[in-house]
Amino acid sequence: MSSLRKFLVGGTTLGSLAFAAEVPKIDSGDTAWMLVSTALVLLMTPALGFFYAGMVRSKNALNTIMMSVASLGFVGIAWAVLGYSLSFSEGNGWIGGLSKAFLSGVGLEPTGAVVPLTVPHVLYMAFQATFCIIAAALVSGAIVERMRFVPYLVFITLWSLLVYAPVAHMVWGGGFLGKLGAFDFAGGTVVHINAGIAGLVAAMVLGRRKDFGRQAILPHNATYVVLGAALLWFGWFGFNGGSAVASNGLAGLAFVNTMLAPAATLVVWILLDILRTGKSTAVGAATAIVVGLVAITPASGFVSPMNAIVLGIIAAFPSYFVILWRAKTKLDDSLDVFGGHAIGGITGALLTGVLAQKVFNGIGDGWLYGNASQFLIQLLAVGVSIAYSALGTFVLLKLIGALTPLRVPVKEEGMGLDITQHGEEAYTSGEGAILVNADPIAPATRARAVGGTD
Repeated sequence: MSSLRKFLVGGTTLGSLAFAAEVPKIDSGDTAWMLVSTALVLLMTPALGFFYAGMVRSKNALNTIMMSVASLGFVGIAWAVLGYSLSFSEGNGWIGGLSKAFLSGVGLEPTGAVVPLTVPHVLYMAFQATFCIIAAALVSGAIVERMRFVPYLVFITLWSLLVYAPVAHMVWGGGFLGKLGAFDFAGGTVVHINAGIAGLVAAMVLGRRKDFGRQAILPHNATYVVLGAALLWFGWFGFNGGSAVASNGLAGLAFVNTMLAPAATLVVWILLDILRTGKSTAVGAATAIVVGLVAITPASGFVSPMNAIVLGIIAAFPSYFVILWRAKTKLDDSLDVFGGHAIGGITGALLTGVLAQKVFNGIGDGWLYGNASQFLIQLLAVGVSIAYSALGTFVLLKLIGALTPLRVPVKEEGMGLDITQHGEEAYTSGEGAILVNADPIAPATRARAVGGTD
């Protein structure tokens, strides 16, 4: 298979392309790279848990990690049962069908997918599952410290099927945005705009935390935030590099761009912090890394390494100032999912339409290289992703909220969700403690886990 054909496996116009003349064969190198990439992207979800947990108060750290970890199970199973079929089977321009429900026809051969493959179909399914899993987990950052855990599980499961899957199909699975030629190499629209807008809507529907605006709510563990960002960056090499679905030059390009763009964003962010306050914070640096990674995601296989640096530099500004603006409003997007992921994704998606070069991607140029129409296509893809995610998320939350309360009671919110939702604490003194009293609101009666009674 030529390098161009391998590139098209990871591109965005895949649903309209077919290579029936040649029977696909498994390539061992491609398969090895995709095995590694799938594991790398799966690591990103617990990494996100640490990134988010460090930014909340200590009484909610465990709950925040659990909101990410739970996505591995609930969204992962939903993907295998229905999500993959709704995203990557033949349907209409908006959503796939049910021909691959329960992984029907998803086997060991590289056949039966809506895209040409040189890896086992089942491995491609697993790779795409990791994207859906982390997209759902990303939403949790906007609603931490106040949402009941069981309604949250219901929400992310349904969101993965009814919001994420249709957007994935529209862009990657043969839907109308892909056929129009929208460029999204690894998920700027599908993952980050989608999750960022969902987080914004969820924050508005749930309302503010009870202490929001009354007291400073600060990160309780900046080292967790930096650790999470570092692990996210590590996993993102599989996120973007693996989206080539081949071990080839395109994967190498995406890999290098994933190194350079967030590095550029980090430099600009640190300088902005120093100019504004005279100091550079670790949390700000970690946020910058994530913003740069988000922004390069749609462009990683379409732009040159130098343009990746340009993109990273530009991406720092809108997210930085939107996050500052949000902090002055009454909007409690707790961990700035909108500013980081939606704004970063929008910036990256639009700049892909400006900076893309056919000499690197084999498909088409951006506005800067004579193809202004690509920017308009990107603008349409961004608009559709925003509108669909906002509407779908709002309807889902309202329906779930009509059946059961979305928020914990005020008293439980004050105690912290670690105890009230999980019966555990992230931090205990001595040898550790367990909650003995079944009623978390009653005075906490505790026994030592090791060493008998006090």
